[in-house]
Amino acid sequence: MKRRAVLRGAAPVVNFLLLVWMVSVAVFLLLELIPGDPVDSLVPPGASEEMRELARQNYGLDEPLLQRYASWMGGVLQGDFGRSFTTQTDVLASIAERAPVSLELAVVSMLLALAVSVPVGVWSAYRPGGHVDRIATTLTSATLAVPSFVLGILLVFVFGVQFGMLPILGWVPFSEDPVDHVRHLALPVLTLAAGECVLFTRLLKGDMTATLQQDHVLSARARGLPTWRILVRHALRQSSFSLVTVSGVVIGRLIGGTVIVELIFSLPGMGTLVVNSILSRDFVVVQAVVLLSALLYLSINTIVDLVYPWLDPRVRKVSAA
Repeated sequence: MKRRAVLRGAAPVVNFLLLVWMVSVAVFLLLELIPGDPVDSLVPPGASEEMRELARQNYGLDEPLLQRYASWMGGVLQGDFGRSFTTQTDVLASIAERAPVSLELAVVSMLLALAVSVPVGVWSAYRPGGHVDRIATTLTSATLAVPSFVLGILLVFVFGVQFGMLPILGWVPFSEDPVDHVRHLALPVLTLAAGECVLFTRLLKGDMTATLQQDHVLSARARGLPTWRILVRHALRQSSFSLVTVSGVVIGRLIGGTVIVELIFSLPGMGTLVVNSILSRDFVVVQAVVLLSALLYLSINTIVDLVYPWLDPRVRKVSAA
């Protein structure tokens, strides 16, 4: 039994490592299929064939495919993602410079979406058909019909152009000016958080509505427990199972999918870095960003899997069986 429990506990780690390896292979092979020659970004236009061949040798592009993958993966395992074809800077250093922008944008958007969705979803389930429920349904339906990039443009037009309340372009580090940093962060965060509020509110409301009809909640009501205690301790925790699952997927999607928002608001994040690298065929940078984003995404979802038993004791019972 102990050996079986150990193997079951090691399964998430084994799956995690296997998925990371599969992603690395997929990223490397897919970029090999992209039309164009990366040597074009290494030599000036009209360069001779000798110069092109020399560039291939210097960057190992003349080696067989498997050998190039092994060399690249060996460097990745040592923390060396190579040097950019176009800027000649260390790839990991370039990512480390831009990653905080994308991470902050994704995390703050997620926290804002949860801060709005959880109380609204809980109260809408507790008072279906009430004022909060009707307003939330109307707003979520309207937001659901508007793509994020369209919403971003609308927010820019209203708060940036018409009223001039918030800046619409650029980025100011928190260390330079905290207030101006928050002002530049506001519109991108609202753009990303609005769409996730719709998902979280509807999901939590549906789960809470079902949980509030269960026997242990009805028994708590019959014992005269305060409403807030019933909603928070008896209903919300059990209803958060689906919310946590979706949150793990959403945070990974936000981290890797802020490209359009970063382009709209001219933010120096990883999304902008990837777009510029694709346009210049700087495949080394693209490989590194995609691999690290996938690694972060898989790590978050592995943590979510480990949180399940804490949220719902029934999961622990099934795992122990």
